[in-house]
Amino acid sequence: MQAVVLAGGFARRLWPLTHDRPKPLLSVAGRPIIEHILEKLGDIEEIDKVYISVNQRFEPQFRQWLAGAKFGKELEIVAEPTTCEEDKLGAVGALGFLLRKKGISEDIIVVAGDNLFDFDMKKFIDGKDNGFPVVALYDIEDKEKIKKKYGVVVLDEKDIIKEFHEKPEHPPSTLISTGCYFFPKKAVEMIYEYLNGKNNADAPGFFISWLAKQMAVQGFVFNGNSKWFDIGSMESYKEANEVYKEKN
Repeated sequence: MQAVVLAGGFARRLWPLTHDRPKPLLSVAGRPIIEHILEKLGDIEEIDKVYISVNQRFEPQFRQWLAGAKFGKELEIVAEPTTCEEDKLGAVGALGFLLRKKGISEDIIVVAGDNLFDFDMKKFIDGKDNGFPVVALYDIEDKEKIKKKYGVVVLDEKDIIKEFHEKPEHPPSTLISTGCYFFPKKAVEMIYEYLNGKNNADAPGFFISWLAKQMAVQGFVFNGNSKWFDIGSMESYKEANEVYKEKN
């Protein structure tokens, strides 16, 4: 199994912090965000290699970081040929570019590079043997907090995704996608089909919404004392720093 960290965004909402530095390399509790993510992926024995999808503008910063990075699995940076927000491929487009470039057609785990979470990733993939794609979900418990911000999910009684709405104004539930996905081989093949059909290549939620109409997609809800941060604003960045510093 391979893993992909999507780290090719330009993060304009965090300017000036991210004007000359990619968001996944911002420090949280003394470590780059991406290292917190890799630590979680390192717990999964089945992962052979982790690819980091970046853009050409920030590729030098990532390579400089990689030169000093210590991780128990092989890491490889793959740069999409974009240098600004206007030319970006989108998250799904960048994933498709990487899969094609590296010839990947096996099971993969995909994680957004601006996510911070303390979920047990081993539990997340425990259900992979049923052959379904799996989306990690978090119950934010307040619809007002998620309006126009996150991908919102409705599950059936068997935890299969019935509906996926990308940043809706009127959320039908409080379950949101955390940007962590498991795609079995047959779902990886459907990424190619989706992109070849000229569908929206930006947020992964558009692909999940489409995929859920083609095959069963399972939702895995993390709850209890789990913490999750989408580093999309200065407020969330500051909060994540405070929580992780206290945790450490």
